[in-house]
Amino acid sequence: MHIRISSEPTRARRCLVAALCTAVLIASGTASSAGYPVRVVRMIVPSGTGGGTDVMARIVAPKVGEIWGHPVIVDNRPGAASIVGVEIAARSAPDGYTIVMVSSGFAITPSLVRKLSYDTVRDFTPVVHVASVPNVLVVHPSMPARGLKELLALVRSRPGQLTYASAGIGSSPHLSMELLRGMAGLDLVHVPYKGSGPATIDVISGHVPMMLPSLPTVVGQIQAGRLRALAVTTTKRSSAIPNVPTIAELLPGYEAVQWFGILTPAGTPDTIVSEQNRAFNEALSAVEVRAALAAQGAEPVGGTALKFAQYIRVEQTRWASVVQKSGIAPE
Repeated sequence: MHIRISSEPTRARRCLVAALCTAVLIASGTASSAGYPVRVVRMIVPSGTGGGTDVMARIVAPKVGEIWGHPVIVDNRPGAASIVGVEIAARSAPDGYTIVMVSSGFAITPSLVRKLSYDTVRDFTPVVHVASVPNVLVVHPSMPARGLKELLALVRSRPGQLTYASAGIGSSPHLSMELLRGMAGLDLVHVPYKGSGPATIDVISGHVPMMLPSLPTVVGQIQAGRLRALAVTTTKRSSAIPNVPTIAELLPGYEAVQWFGILTPAGTPDTIVSEQNRAFNEALSAVEVRAALAAQGAEPVGGTALKFAQYIRVEQTRWASVVQKSGIAPE
């Protein structure tokens, strides 16, 4: 008697094999994420050294690297109002080893550039809201205005004659000044630069009389007397320069917050995003990090990735309205 043994696996065997394969894949993926990171993590900063984003990155990155036991290196990639660096991050592998520190400009750019090379929602996963800071209206010490009220009077007496510097078209310093210009009825000439660093240098040199950068960019220059601070853009005064009033004290309703946060390329495993969020929140709770941020006039934020994603969406809507009212034409 011959017994025929089929070479084809039974349905039950096929299901068992499939289940075992799935289990192996899940287990290997979990193990990989649980071991993250196992090497250096690159933090892209889409602006030059010396700007607010760079300052925030260099305060937080070392502590996160200490927590992980692997360095977090800051990689400055400036260009095209931060678009170059952000695009590099968007095209990076979603493996957790490339993250990007962005600022308020990330939420502004979609309203200014019709054909971005990346999608702010589709191509990124928000990780954590790092910090918020005021922008600060500064002038060269040779300017006769000692306060905001005097500056507004001076500008109104010389319509179209005075200039202001910014980190570039559509940057937070630019739109913060545009918001002020619209609310106060000012006629000022915009001089855009490729980043806050070179703009600050020209204001210190007296080539441009004023600008409205983030406080971390210029707090040292204010304290050294190379720039005079007239007002901050938040509704509350900054602890770093408590004697400087808010713009809202003279113009009720004015508010502009410069914020900084971490994104990772879309598709990064949720377990890795969770670990990134955990590590940054731990870093932001460290005494030395909070002290360094406070010295820059920055307030640590932290929180969940979801909360940061919601915040970005609100900011995009808010600044789109400012762009439209300012009459800035998208490129």
